Amino acid sequence: MKQRFVLLDTAPIPNDGGALCLFEYGPDFVIKIQGGDGGQLMNTRMHGSEDALAAIPCQRIAQRPQPRVLIGGLGMGFTLASALKHLGGDARVVVAELVPGVIEWNRGALGAKAGRPLDDPRAEVRCLDVTEALRAEPQGFDAIMLDVDNGPEGLTQHSNDWLYSPAGLQACRQALRPQGVLAVWSASVEHGFCARLRKAGFKAEEHQVYAHGNRGTRHTIWIAEKLKA
Repeated sequence: MKQRFVLLDTAPIPNDGGALCLFEYGPDFVIKIQGGDGGQLMNTRMHGSEDALAAIPCQRIAQRPQPRVLIGGLGMGFTLASALKHLGGDARVVVAELVPGVIEWNRGALGAKAGRPLDDPRAEVRCLDVTEALRAEPQGFDAIMLDVDNGPEGLTQHSNDWLYSPAGLQACRQALRPQGVLAVWSASVEHGFCARLRKAGFKAEEHQVYAHGNRGTRHTIWIAEKLKA
């Protein structure tokens, strides 16, 4: 029998940002934007790039004493799970998620797909905009991972564009400890973003990562190391 999308729940996005919809699709879960073009924001079958978003920076800072990282956007929990996998027992991972419903989905049936990372005592989820978390803790993090609104080319909220602007990147830089690492996920290539990172005081590199396996759709991850002032 042909699989079909079954709507499980709808979660409003704060600040008049529309809503996210959680669907069941056979053995998988899918998140879409309500009233969108039918395209998927994320699904539980294709999360290779979300894994890499945490794996690359966490491998670089894992040996630091009591490393502390910030993830902007909980999504389906795969980036959090990857961060916990690559960090030791003395690490702490803070997740900033704007949409309360996304947190509840991850505490429910969806959470099992990523191994229920929210149950890990090293993890702390905060229901707020990641910009608030950045501003609240100057030099508070060894690494910051951003998976917000499809990357520098925003999809759901134009207000998220600030996060990837020169001012937003400066806020990220100020929230990082010396030689801290910023990782940014994007659904597509954003020409010129590497140059923007360098102007903000980072040593930047671009990675192309498969969404699933070693073929098909590829996503972009920028890795930027904080340079001395």
